[in-house]
Amino acid sequence: MRILLFLSLWSLSLIPVSGQTDFYTQLADSAEVLTKQTVHYDPSYFKLDYPNGDVPASKGVCTDVVIRAYRKLDLLQDPKTYLPGDLVCWNLGGGITHIGIVSNRKAADGKRHLMVHNIGAGQVLEDCLFSFKVIGHYRYGM
Repeated sequence: MRILLFLSLWSLSLIPVSGQTDFYTQLADSAEVLTKQTVHYDPSYFKLDYPNGDVPASKGVCTDVVIRAYRKLDLLQDPKTYLPGDLVCWNLGGGITHIGIVSNRKAADGKRHLMVHNIGAGQVLEDCLFSFKVIGHYRYGM
């Protein structure tokens, strides 16, 4: 029985996730485009704007490659990139940030998922994905 369960679970890991290849191909292409720019390695400290600040375009380190590649994809405003279980972080203004979880349910117009969050009125299910400035979108990979 354990062997059957193991084989079943293992076979599920071989099933491609819809859209996954396109995303990773785009991310790889985005990173490759960065190699066409002249950037000198510079680990100096730079004061950055928050959110979405960046070091000067002609300078950077390894983390800047990753950040710049993701930014080229401009995923934060595309409702199709938000899937149930994703984490979303917002900037509410005045130095206040907020976080919520994308739910399985869609908004009344069907264009985006509802969010589960607690902004002071208790835990709610609400259509607020783009009500505030999105500053982070995360998915935990297993």
